[in-house]
Amino acid sequence: MDLELDGNAALCTAATSGLGLASAERLASEGADVAVCGTTPEHVDRARERLTAAGDGDVLAVQADITDRDEIEALVEETVETFGGLDHVVTSAGGPAPGSFLDTTEREWYGAYDVLVMSVVWTTRFAYPYLRDSEAGTVVNITSRSVREVIDDLVLSNSVRRAVIGLMKTQSREFAPEVRVNAVLPGAHETPRIEELVEDAVERGEYDSYEAGIESWSDAPLERVGQPEELGDVVAFLSSPRSSYVTGTALPVDGGSMRS
Repeated sequence: MDLELDGNAALCTAATSGLGLASAERLASEGADVAVCGTTPEHVDRARERLTAAGDGDVLAVQADITDRDEIEALVEETVETFGGLDHVVTSAGGPAPGSFLDTTEREWYGAYDVLVMSVVWTTRFAYPYLRDSEAGTVVNITSRSVREVIDDLVLSNSVRRAVIGLMKTQSREFAPEVRVNAVLPGAHETPRIEELVEDAVERGEYDSYEAGIESWSDAPLERVGQPEELGDVVAFLSSPRSSYVTGTALPVDGGSMRS
């Protein structure tokens, strides 16, 4: 299926690894010009190489801190200057630290809010004028299934990420009809972060093999964890004209694990 994204310009925040990078790669493979940011030089360089190889569009990969308002504004402006406009935004962020309510400090609450919520607020605020002027403007927020069903020992993700869904629903009404706004709710995917956690658990003797460890991450009816590119396919679809009548939607991509 041609997603009709050839020549479009997309900005994916915190997308030099994991689900963000998989989404950026999928957009690039459809011919879009893609900008990504990350905080680690090695990840930025690696993402640039992967995106360049993924498609024929232009690639912008830079260091930027998504918790810094000024750096996000500069990132949006550099993207527009490089590509001549902006059609799509995909917001992503690393997961906050695990922990129970009683073990989580006030500083961790504020830090999680900046990473998960204010980064989306700033990115969409600065990008909106360009998205509005585009004939294909979209925003897709990568969040978590924890916005629907809480996950033990993830109080920050369970609580703070829900604000992004409220923001998405509000923007989908305020930005309409020029800009569509949606969210995806990933379940467990075999990202580098999960791979690292499984490998550490194998070294500690909790599992006999990597295969046994990765299997333990999924309680989905499909009986496996997802691959990052499967999430990227959904993000690209929601960014494309093929989903032109979809806005204000929070779409689970979790193999059916949610019961709600």
